[in-house]
Amino acid sequence: MPQLPATPYPADVRARLDADAKEVIARYPGTRSALLPLLHLVQSEEGYVSRTGMAFCAETLGLTTAEVTAVATFYSMYRRKPSGDYQVGVCTNTLCAVMGGDAIFDTLKEHLGVGNNETTEDGKVTLEHIECNAACDFAPVVMVNWEFFDNQTPESATQLVDDLIAGRTVEPTRGAPLCSYKETARILAGFPDERPGAVEASGGAGPASLVGLRLSKGEALPKARVVAPRDGRPKDGHPHDPSPSEHLSSHDAPQQTSASDPEHPAGPTAEEGE
Repeated sequence: MPQLPATPYPADVRARLDADAKEVIARYPGTRSALLPLLHLVQSEEGYVSRTGMAFCAETLGLTTAEVTAVATFYSMYRRKPSGDYQVGVCTNTLCAVMGGDAIFDTLKEHLGVGNNETTEDGKVTLEHIECNAACDFAPVVMVNWEFFDNQTPESATQLVDDLIAGRTVEPTRGAPLCSYKETARILAGFPDERPGAVEASGGAGPASLVGLRLSKGEALPKARVVAPRDGRPKDGHPHDPSPSEHLSSHDAPQQTSASDPEHPAGPTAEEGE
């Protein structure tokens, strides 16, 4: 059925967004190129990209609402309905899944009482499964408002969402300190993060991510250390307990979490066609 025109922003909100949009558009040689950051801008206002936000982008850039909608529905970082203060994404792509991502996601669904892409009743947490976030060396990975929480387990992920709901401070494994989803959207729109010390704390990739770079430069790597199996200890003594700076994987083997074939988590052993 045809929909009524989107409700316009209140005058004070519109004036503020007009000023911000003007600053964003000035960065680009063509106004159309500013669409992606403008979508983040309107998302920072309401916590999602509403019909009102898309109408604002279309009017500001001289586009049709169909053109704006096509972009807003293509990229998963743009929310299409109200969401929580914290977007908790569990990577369920191949490596994270077999290392425990499926178990984490199932645990959080039950613990929070929500399904995929649903928000808790208090409006604090939206849970979703996400595709690869290029952090496979720290699998399984959970992201909160696009900040990394590496080497997670069902227990640590449960504690994480409990802390978020309770308003306790949580620290990402690496990257900037955590902020709300609306604040994150404004930063993604291209505006500076004005929190004291946030930029300096951002950091970069962890040691495991840089191994390939060091090898390509011919640098010597530290002697590899064996991590103990989950159910035992190395023959020569105690299991290695990595320091926080090493960010070694907390798992030494894939977990048996295949939802498609619980009896054979590693997949079929027969040749194809047999």
